[in-house]
Amino acid sequence: MPTHAEKRVVPYSAAQMYALVADIAAYPEFLPWCAAARIRKQTATDTGAVIEADLVISFKLFRERFGSRVTLHPAENKIDVEYLDGPFRYLNNHWHFTPQADGGCEVDFFVDFEFRSSVLQAVIGVFFGEAMHRIVRAFDARAKDLYG
Repeated sequence: MPTHAEKRVVPYSAAQMYALVADIAAYPEFLPWCAAARIRKQTATDTGAVIEADLVISFKLFRERFGSRVTLHPAENKIDVEYLDGPFRYLNNHWHFTPQADGGCEVDFFVDFEFRSSVLQAVIGVFFGEAMHRIVRAFDARAKDLYG
């Protein structure tokens, strides 16, 4: 059951970071191992939107699609991700962006998941820490490309 939680301050605004993370369709352009993204459905709500999306993750011989429900809360600068279907037993992911006095923001990122397959779970356990760091660096690099 790999879990990763991280808080860090970045020089980009909460609105900029929120927009970057909310742009699921762009993930294959910059996110490691993300081979494809497809928006199944997007529904407006009173407080934001709900997006159902598929991501295809590809690493060496491993290629899996999983679906998630992404709930956007723009007024709170918050994004919640729930697992719908695919290779996991469960997946929980949350982002929260807190504005800072200098114009930057604190990014609060949390992910917790477990694969159904014990083999996949063992494989991810070997390089989970490095994988999370690469993903965080990819979001940082994307922010710099877009806003830097």
